[in-house]
Amino acid sequence: MSVLVVGGDYLGNIEDNLKENGFNQITHISGRKKKQKTYKIPKNTDVVLILTDYINHQTCKSIKKQLKNYDTKIGYCKRSWSSIDETLRELSS
Repeated sequence: MSVLVVGGDYLGNIEDNLKENGFNQITHISGRKKKQKTYKIPKNTDVVLILTDYINHQTCKSIKKQLKNYDTKIGYCKRSWSSIDETLRELSS
């Protein structure tokens, strides 16, 4: 499975935890730079996680607009593993 994480300057241990949960392709963008608000989401992305406390509003708006055309799940959470894990569980059920 593949995941796109948007927000946060770095992931730290979150990347390792995502790998342990079955995500073999992890893409991360910080979502703070102006250039990133036009980021094109790869079509093979299964899940998009938006870290709400570390993102530019225009980037979030752009990603939501792109996902309307995709069959991709989207989750919003804080940049803590407990919040991410809870969001992933909600998306899988």
